[in-house]
Amino acid sequence: MSDTIDFISLQLPIPEFVYTYSKEKQEEIFNYLKQMDVHHKKAYLIAQNHLGTSFNICKSNGYKEWKNKK
Repeated sequence: MSDTIDFISLQLPIPEFVYTYSKEKQEEIFNYLKQMDVHHKKAYLIAQNHLGTSFNICKSNGYKEWKNKK
C-alpha cells in the first residue's frame, strides 16, 4: 500500500463520500482511476455529470470489472 493517495493529481472530480471510506478503499479507488484510459475517463465524467450525487464509483461496471480482474 502506498503512503500517498493523491486524488488531485488525477485531475478528475472525486465525490465527497469517497473521503469517508477507509484508506484501503480510497487507495483501491485511486488505483482504479489512475489506470483508466482517455475513453474510460470520459465515461466516468459523463456518468458523474448525469447521475450527480447518486453516482457511486464502487457500483460502476468499470470498477467492478477492474476489481474482478485483479
